[in-house]
Amino acid sequence: MLSLLKKEITSFLGSITGYLVIVVFLTLIALFMWIFPGELNVLDSGYAQLATLFNIAPWVFMFLIPAVTMRSFADENKSGTIELLLTKPLTDMQIIIAKYLAGFILVLFSLLPTLIYYYSVYQLGNPPGNLDIGGFWGSFIGLMFLSAGFVSIGIFSSALTDNQIISFILAVFISVIFFIGFDSLASLPFLSSIDYLILKLGINEHYISMSRGVIDTRDVVYFISLIALFMMLTKTKLESRKW
Repeated sequence: MLSLLKKEITSFLGSITGYLVIVVFLTLIALFMWIFPGELNVLDSGYAQLATLFNIAPWVFMFLIPAVTMRSFADENKSGTIELLLTKPLTDMQIIIAKYLAGFILVLFSLLPTLIYYYSVYQLGNPPGNLDIGGFWGSFIGLMFLSAGFVSIGIFSSALTDNQIISFILAVFISVIFFIGFDSLASLPFLSSIDYLILKLGINEHYISMSRGVIDTRDVVYFISLIALFMMLTKTKLESRKW
C-alpha cells in the first residue's frame, strides 16, 4: 500500500495539477485577506482575526479538491488499468486508502503555508499576539476535517465514472449538498420540527462548532463517520465490478 501511496503522491507532484492547486488556494486566500478592499480584508477590518481564511477556504476547497481527486479512479477506469490495479496483492480498501491519503496529503501541503498568515496577523495585533489562538487552532483543525471529508467525496465520485469532468461535477455537487444543502433544507417551514437533526447532518454545522475553539467529540465522530461512509461506498462500487 505504501508503494501505491508513494506513486500517487509522486503523480500529483510530478504534474502541474498538484502545484496549481496549492498556488490557486494560497493566492485566492491572500487576495481576499490582504488585497481586495472590504470587510474581509484584514487591514481594512481593523481587527487581528483570521475569519476570512476560514470563511473562504471551504468554498475554495469545494472546487479545488474535486479537481485533485477527479482522476483518482476515473483515469484508471478510462485507461483500463483499474483491472491491473485490482489484481495486485492489495485489498480494495488498501487501494482506496492509498488514493485517499495521497489526495489528503496534497491538501495538507496547501494548508500548511497558511500558518504564515497566522504569524502575520499575530504580529499585526495591538499588542502583538492579541489574537484568539484557541479559535484559530479549532478552526484550523475543523478545516482539516472538512477537507478530509471533501477528499472522501471526491474519491467516491471518481470511482463512479471514467470521465474526469463528470467526476469533478459530481464531487462538487455532493460537497455543496453536504456543506450547505442540509442548512437550506432545515430552514424549510414544514421541517421545523426536525430542523436541528437535519442541521447536524451537514458539514457546516460541525465546522462552525469546531471554529469556536472547542473540539467536541461529536464533531470529530461526525467527520470520521462521513469519511468512512464515502470510503465504504467507494469500496462497494469497486466490488460491483466482480458481480
